[in-house]
Amino acid sequence: MKHRIKQIMDQENLTPARFADKLEINRAIISHILNGRNNPSLDVVTRILNEMSYINAEWLLTGEGNMYKKEENEDPSPMEPDLFSQGRAKPEEPTVTPEKSKGSSVNSPDYRQEPADNKEFEPIKQPPKEIAQIIVYYNDKTFDVFRP
Repeated sequence: MKHRIKQIMDQENLTPARFADKLEINRAIISHILNGRNNPSLDVVTRILNEMSYINAEWLLTGEGNMYKKEENEDPSPMEPDLFSQGRAKPEEPTVTPEKSKGSSVNSPDYRQEPADNKEFEPIKQPPKEIAQIIVYYNDKTFDVFRP
């Protein structure tokens, strides 16, 4: 899947840093995926498909089909204009807001981040976290659970 993510970045003319900013994720996550250290998480795949709704989910997940979704009566040309399509207007990208799933424990910010190039960085203020439980695993394949 990392090759398909790289292909998206190449087609969209995005650096890894700009791609991470567009998806509103930490830049290190994209770096680790591209270097093969980590596989993309479900959150990363979901953000790609939500932010770039014109990307074919089946292609992203399995590599089968076309990179871009094709709608009926739609011109099969690439999303970005090229030398041969200068007279055609670029199709507008629909604005998609990710739906929050019920029961999800991941709280993602509901705002857009701007790239931090040459700008002063202010950390995101989040409420303090509380420890729910601590699990200790032993080498004899047993464990203990401690709750506050």
